[in-house]
Amino acid sequence: MFLTIPAERIRTEMEKLEVHPAGIGLMAPKAAVLPLKLLSIRTPAANIIKQEMLSLGGDCVNPKGTINCSLDRVDVILLGNRRQYQALKQKLKTMAGWFGIQGVLDDLQVFLEPGEMVTCLADGRKLTYEKMRVMGILNVTPDSFYAGSRISGEEALLQKAESMLREGADLLDIGGESTRPGADPVTPEEEKRRVTGALAALRKAFPESILSVDTYHADTAEAALEAGADIINDVTAATGDGRMLETAARAKAPLVLMHMRGTPKTMMTEDMRSYQNVVGEVSQYLLERAAACAEAGLGNDKVILDPGLGFAKGRAENLDLCSGLAEMTGHGIPVLLAGSRKAFIGKVLGDLPAEERLEGTMALSAAALYAGAQMVRVHDVKENVRLIRMLEAIRECR
Repeated sequence: MFLTIPAERIRTEMEKLEVHPAGIGLMAPKAAVLPLKLLSIRTPAANIIKQEMLSLGGDCVNPKGTINCSLDRVDVILLGNRRQYQALKQKLKTMAGWFGIQGVLDDLQVFLEPGEMVTCLADGRKLTYEKMRVMGILNVTPDSFYAGSRISGEEALLQKAESMLREGADLLDIGGESTRPGADPVTPEEEKRRVTGALAALRKAFPESILSVDTYHADTAEAALEAGADIINDVTAATGDGRMLETAARAKAPLVLMHMRGTPKTMMTEDMRSYQNVVGEVSQYLLERAAACAEAGLGNDKVILDPGLGFAKGRAENLDLCSGLAEMTGHGIPVLLAGSRKAFIGKVLGDLPAEERLEGTMALSAAALYAGAQMVRVHDVKENVRLIRMLEAIRECR
């Protein structure tokens, strides 16, 4: 008779065996292999890393062309546990000046000690992630893809916001322009008119709430921050308007960086949805945008990453991103999954309309939690909050 023990339960099982705490500390890290992909490593460094990992009882997956250095740079995958990576770091320190190994050391340091994850809001408050955070969607647009999310009038807005906050929303995201596939843009002036009035009313009614503005226009973002917004949610990852990084940095406002290609009008064309490795490409792009933010003065505490489900991705790409979301976590930067009621859910479940995609949305929230994401953006706050809190209670039993 035998039992299979999931790696995440190894400490619990050791405690039930009454293993000495010192022994648990030594042996528990050996239970899980944590594959780690390093990007664009010089081939001499890749060969060194391969030998050092083998000597530590792990391994390093190198592509063909590495051993004879016929390629200049390669991606590699480390196969080891945390203790082996700590030991690898110590070994590589003696070679830090060779073949770009210092960059590998920097990456290992971030992976092994990512630091406290926190988002510092524009007014100095801090959003922490001891639990998954839930962002409620408030659309002050007449053409949002989900009719149930459209809000017209200040009274209806405040009622909906009060309901979401009571149900457990940690943030409210206010959008004044639909970015659904095929949507026509509105003028920045019209978008600004829609969101600033809504934000001012929300800030007055709920002064302690955390408010996000969904815009890729710097002028709108600036006006929204003045009206009470705390966070800028930019579907272009601050590439759609050359002034966005400057605007956010000046206001010390966090930025949600979302991956997309093209515009809402063009993003679903075949060339826009073509990827070799959608998870790797999206993750690398967002980390590069986070680096651009850092250069502008917006560090990890001012950045949130969003893979952009439904934006220049088909059914297969969206599912790949949900399955591989954990590749995006672990960098000390919060990750947000925003797939609420999107079209690919309907396609997976038999061409369901937006009104019947709640269960599929909740499945995405569960996947996000287990992938290590920090936040979900949803239309239906109560149902998703209850699901998440229950899963967190189960996970804490580990």
